[in-house]
Amino acid sequence: MQTSAYTWRQYGWGLALAGFIAAAAIQGATLPTMEHWGLSALTLAILIGIVLGNTVFSGFAKPCAAGVDFSKTKLLRIGIVLFGFRITFQQISDVGLAGILIDILIIGCTFLLAVQLGTRLFKLDRQTAMLIGAGSSICGAAAVMAAEPVVHGQAHKVSVAVATVVIFGTLGMFIYPLFYPYLHLSEVGYGMYAGSTIHEVAQVVVAGKSVSDLAASTAVIEKMLRVMMLAPFLVLLSNRISHEDDATKGCRHITIPWFAVFFIVTSGIHSLHLVPEIVVHWIIHTDTVLLAMAMSALGLRTHVGAVRQAGLKPILLASTLFLFLMIGGYIINRIVTTLLA
Repeated sequence: MQTSAYTWRQYGWGLALAGFIAAAAIQGATLPTMEHWGLSALTLAILIGIVLGNTVFSGFAKPCAAGVDFSKTKLLRIGIVLFGFRITFQQISDVGLAGILIDILIIGCTFLLAVQLGTRLFKLDRQTAMLIGAGSSICGAAAVMAAEPVVHGQAHKVSVAVATVVIFGTLGMFIYPLFYPYLHLSEVGYGMYAGSTIHEVAQVVVAGKSVSDLAASTAVIEKMLRVMMLAPFLVLLSNRISHEDDATKGCRHITIPWFAVFFIVTSGIHSLHLVPEIVVHWIIHTDTVLLAMAMSALGLRTHVGAVRQAGLKPILLASTLFLFLMIGGYIINRIVTTLLA
C-alpha cells in the first residue's frame, strides 16, 4: 500500500499532466480546422506542451518531473512498438517492387543528404542533422521521436526537428495538389509520389484526397510502407553509430534498439490477422494516447531559449531537404516506375 502511494507521488502527477495534454490534443485534432490543416494529435500535443513548459510548468515541475520523463522515454518506446499495428506486410504487395524501391532510395538519399549538408554546409551537430533527416525521410514526428533514443538527442533538438516536419509537411500537402496538373502523373503515380515524399501520414492523406480517393489510398499505402522501413532504418542507424563509437573509444559494442525489433514483430502479428479488428482498433487508439503523452512530455521539457539558440540553420537544412523531396523525389519516382513498367 505504501509502495503504491509512493509510486503515485513519484510518477502520478507527471503522467496525469501528460495524459491531460494528450487528451486535449487528440480532441483538438478532430476539429475541422485542424483536419483541414493536417495537424495531427502528436503535433498539437508537443505545441501545447511547449506553451505550458515555457509558462506555468516551472511552478509545479518538481512533483511532475518523474512522470513527465517516464512519458517521454518509456511510453515513447511502447508507443513505437504498438505503431506496428497500423500497417501490414500485405501493403507491400499493393504498391509492388516499384513502391519498395522508391521508398528505399528516397529514405537513403534524404537521410544521407541531411547528415552531409547538416554537418558540413550548415554546421549543425550530428544529432540535430540526423533527427531532421529521420523526420524528413521517413514519417515525420514519429520518426524523430523513434530516432531520439538511438542518437541520444536532447529535448530541444527533437523539438526543432519536429518543428521542421510540421512546417514543411504542411507546405507540402498544399503545394503538391497545385502542381498535380503539371506533373504528368496518373492518379496512382501521384499517390506514390506524394506518399513517398511528404512528411506526415495526416499530411499525405490531405494531399491525396485533394486529387482523388484513388490517389489518397495509393498515397497512404506507399506512406505506410515507408513507415514500415522505420524499424530497419533504426537498426542500421544504431549499428552505424556504434561503429563510430568503437572507432573513437577503441571498443566494439553494437546496440540494437529493442523497440524497433518489436515494431517489426507487431507488424507481423497484424499482418497475420491474429488479433481481432476491434482489439486492433483499441490498440491503435491506445498507441495514439501514448505517443501524444510522449510528445506532450517532450514539449514540457523544451525551453524556447534552447530552440531559439539553434537559429535558422535547422530551417535551412529542412527547406533544402523539402526541395530535394519534391524535385529529387519526383525524378526518382519517374525513373523507377519507367524502368519497372
